[in-house]
Amino acid sequence: MDKLSQLRKLISQLGLDVAYISDPMTIKYLTGFYSDPVERVLALLVFPDQDPFLFAPALEVEAIKETGWANPVYGYLDHEHPYEMIAQQVKKRVPNPTKWGAELGFLTVARLRALQDNFPKAKFETDLTPVIEKMRLIKSPDEIAKLNEAGKWADFAFEVGFKAAHPGVKEQAVAAELEYALKQKGIMQMSFDTLVQTGAHAAEPHGATSDRVIQDHDMVLFDLGTVFDGYISDASRTIAIGDISDRQREIFDVCLEAQLTAQAAAKPGITAAKLDKIARNIITKAGYGEYFIHRLGHGMGMSEHEFPSIMEGNDLVLEPGMCFSIEPGIYIPGFAGVRIEDCVHITEDGCEPFTHTSKEFMAVK
Repeated sequence: MDKLSQLRKLISQLGLDVAYISDPMTIKYLTGFYSDPVERVLALLVFPDQDPFLFAPALEVEAIKETGWANPVYGYLDHEHPYEMIAQQVKKRVPNPTKWGAELGFLTVARLRALQDNFPKAKFETDLTPVIEKMRLIKSPDEIAKLNEAGKWADFAFEVGFKAAHPGVKEQAVAAELEYALKQKGIMQMSFDTLVQTGAHAAEPHGATSDRVIQDHDMVLFDLGTVFDGYISDASRTIAIGDISDRQREIFDVCLEAQLTAQAAAKPGITAAKLDKIARNIITKAGYGEYFIHRLGHGMGMSEHEFPSIMEGNDLVLEPGMCFSIEPGIYIPGFAGVRIEDCVHITEDGCEPFTHTSKEFMAVK
């Protein structure tokens, strides 16, 4: 059963008249077409027993057809009223739809009101986000193959980045060099903004690559990923520049032990919460628990942050085909930060990573 058929079956079971899908990544997952429409309207309308249709800016219509989309697609011009046009097409299929499902976390208040103006008796009470998340949770062999290919190019990026990291070089220059090398190989898109953070700057988990200059005796944190055929990679490594202090080496070794132990424990039957606890206990026992300030991991696939979260309180039992990151970190403000990460997929008896760059301690001059 294809993905759209699965969704149609699910919305039928939920007793919905129509599903309004507006997250561009969900639309890509269900149709193969991706575009970020910015201020314009892009929507997929799905019905239990009618063919779905795509509604898009007129300038996207031909691109949608080129993907092989075999169902109706309707375009609108900038001066036209998109929600009135959507309503016309919906009412041709379901004259009086009252029970709607939508990705409520993505739908803005203004757009929800525009829909309600055209369907005043409609109730938008069913959040389809959890439904979509569960559909995307188990990856197919084809999806796993694409994730492996994206991981291969992340490994290439690490190789280039490690060679570029030297005292006197700016973080920005290292990031630019590895991204340029990828583009020369035909890999044109990163999963997210490449992070290269050195010294105390690496203690900011959501910091940004800056003009900070790498110094001798620093540690440098890399967090990067590439996109291959719509699927992403995401991995982190931390290397040393020359000799480092005993305390720097200690936090590296503790973080590495936590990552390797958790990755070895990731298998069918373990819960997300227990996997998080395995890594967190190692870091806490070493005296650095207060510096591990995020969940152990997040789901990934077409997006860098998907369901599930590998964290305390999530009793989801891991199953084959689930894909997520394992990325413990220790961030000591004003001193240093270390994060080591692989994304993995659960197999029948364990897990396999998508990236294979060595995680062992590495010092470059």
